[in-house]
Formats: sequence, structure tokens, C-alpha cells
Amino acid sequence: MESSIVVFDNTRLKSNDHEEEVIFSDDSPLEKVVVSPNVGTSNVNNDGTQPIDRVPLLDSKEPAPWVRKLHDKEDIIGEVNEGVRTRRQLANLISYTCYTSQIEPKKVEEALNDEFWVLAMQEELSQFERNEVWTLVPRPKTTNVIGTKWIFRNKSDEDGNIVRNKARLVAQGYSQIEGIDFEETFAPVARLESIRLLLSISCVHKFKLHQMDVKSAFLNGFLQEEVFVEQPKGFVDAHHPNHVYRLKKALYGLKQAPRAWYERLTQFLVDNNYTRGSVDKTLFIKRDNDELFIAQIYVDDIVFGSTNNTKVQQFVDVMSLEFEMSLVGELSYFLGLQIRQMHDGIFITQAKYAKNLVKKFGLEKAKHCDTPMSTTLKLSKDASGKSVEQTLYRGMIGSLLYLTAK
Repeated sequence: MESSIVVFDNTRLKSNDHEEEVIFSDDSPLEKVVVSPNVGTSNVNNDGTQPIDRVPLLDSKEPAPWVRKLHDKEDIIGEVNEGVRTRRQLANLISYTCYTSQIEPKKVEEALNDEFWVLAMQEELSQFERNEVWTLVPRPKTTNVIGTKWIFRNKSDEDGNIVRNKARLVAQGYSQIEGIDFEETFAPVARLESIRLLLSISCVHKFKLHQMDVKSAFLNGFLQEEVFVEQPKGFVDAHHPNHVYRLKKALYGLKQAPRAWYERLTQFLVDNNYTRGSVDKTLFIKRDNDELFIAQIYVDDIVFGSTNNTKVQQFVDVMSLEFEMSLVGELSYFLGLQIRQMHDGIFITQAKYAKNLVKKFGLEKAKHCDTPMSTTLKLSKDASGKSVEQTLYRGMIGSLLYLTAK
């Protein structure tokens, strides 16, 4: 069986007789340039340069020649421009496994004993410093001080591989006092119907949607109230162990944090000539003659697209100058939906979300059954059965309702 290896980095390919250096061509990003070393004078052009061979990569619109040779185009399952799994992709998967923790700690003590989670916690606190979120001050005698808590989550890609350990420091907002620690708390969130409509619009106008994530978004929201929080566990100042932090900006867990972030983002977009929707307050539009740009906000996730790719890049540049962004790329996974944008439509699946539910509730080995169940089945009470935990049962039902609502 013949096989081919596609090289995506500046490495060297060894053959029986000589080596070839693989680099990218500036003229076409869809080609790789193979530069052969000087084996003889016949390999040198008249201008003194080396001859180059251009080979199309697998992300071109047509399958590469060696693919067409082995397989008819009609026999290829899926998109021909999608490419194949390469050694580089396998190396990335191994890298994720080696440099990320596969376990989510339940307690701070467990996280402090894992070097990967310690790095994640330090990254979170460094984000606080860069955004000038707080200031260490003496503990006030009469003001309410809110506790803090570490939350640990593993971030996965669309294939379910753990790619990042995320430690988030949150405020225990349940101890906030209304009228003292906070006033207004409401912030609009994009509805799923709006996301569906945006996907439909992109199909009609034939443009691709992109997504970006504002890193630690709530830390960008300004607070109007005076709020104090305890120092985080494991990172107490050795010289001032009894001091507390006075917040300049919002912290995850505060009741007013979503509103503070929404107001900051809205004001920024309006100042840059993006128009907020009159019905959907999370929709922002910019029109320029026949060109259309649309952005939909879901807390710190932004889905956007335009009939002109230049407008897309302009939006990315504007946002990156003001906020720290991550996950900038084509829309592929959003709110439990796996999305694949193709030239003739959009494919949506919830396979990953469904598998996560099965794993979450420990049903990997459960037997399959028909849905809906038989109407003639007679149910009887299990006298030896155990009562179901109400919180667990409600979580199952709520998760299934969320799954079917999409």
C-alpha cells in the first residue's frame, strides 16, 4: 500500500541520494517549495539560483496528484481540501498530552501539587496584573470582604482532546449585599435562534463565519462600586497576609461582572462605528455600500463574518488592539455545536456534546433502548431500588432539554 507524507514545517526530508529542504512559497500559500541542494552544476540556473519544484498541498481545491493517482475524486469521503492527518498533527496531540494535565483537581491543594495547574494559576494572576484588576490594601474594618475561590477546567478541542488547563479565580458573589456591593446586574446574551439565523445569512451571502474569544473578558469591565476580596489561596502575600484586594475592574463571580463587561464592549464597538441591533442588543452591524459585516456577542465569545474578508481582518485588528484575544479562526465549535462550513452549505452536529453528557453521568456502559419507548410497556415500581438524587436527576433532564432544544 502506498502512502504519502505532507510536511507543514521547515524540516528536511531525507531521500536515498540527497536531502531536500521544504519551505513555503511567498507567492502561493497553497504550495510547498522543494529546494534541492547543489548536487552538480547542472542544477544551477543561468541566474545562479537553484531550481525549485512546486508541489500543491492537500489544502488546495483539488486533491494532490498522488491522491488522484491512488483514488478517484468521487471515492474520497468528505471534503477534498480538508487534508489528511499528518505526523505534525500527531506530534501536536502528543504535545498536548505531555504538557497539559489530564485531571481536573477538586481542591486547591491538589492543584498546587501539579506543576501544570500551578502554571495555569500563575497565568491567571499574571492576567490580573496586566489588566490592573486590583490593588493590595489594608483590610477595612466596616466593609464587607468577599471570598475568592479557584475553579479548574480542562479545555478541549472539537475532537475532545485536552489542549489547555484553565485555572480561574472567581469571587464568591453570593456574599454580596445588594445596594452596597452591587446595583444593576442584567446583561443581554445572544439567543440560539440568533446564531442559527446568522448561520443562514452566511450561507445566503456565501461568506464564512469566524470566532474569537476575549481572554478573561470580565476583567475588562469597570466597577462603579467599591468592592474588596480576599487574597487567593496558595498565593497570599508573605509580607501582608492580612491585607485584601480592592477591585478596580470586575471579577468572575461578581453579580455585576457580566453587565460591566457588556457595557465596556458595547461602548468600544459603538465608538468604532459598529451599530448595535435595535431588537437584538448582542448583534452589531457595519454596512459599507453593498458590503456587510455582522458580529454576534455571547458573553466573551464573538461570532462574526463579512461579505468582504478585509472587513473581517479589520475587526480582528481593532479588537486585538483593545483586548487580549484568543481562538481566532473559522467557526468550528460553539455552544455545544460542531460546525463545518463548506462551499455548498453548513454541516452541524452535536456528537461531542452528547458524548460528554454520557461520560458526565457515567452512562458509558449503559444499554441502548428505543426512543420513544414502547407505548405498550407496563412499568412497575422497583421495591429494592434506590431513590435518585434530585440534583443529579434535574441535571440529566436539563442537559437533555438543552440538547434537544438545539
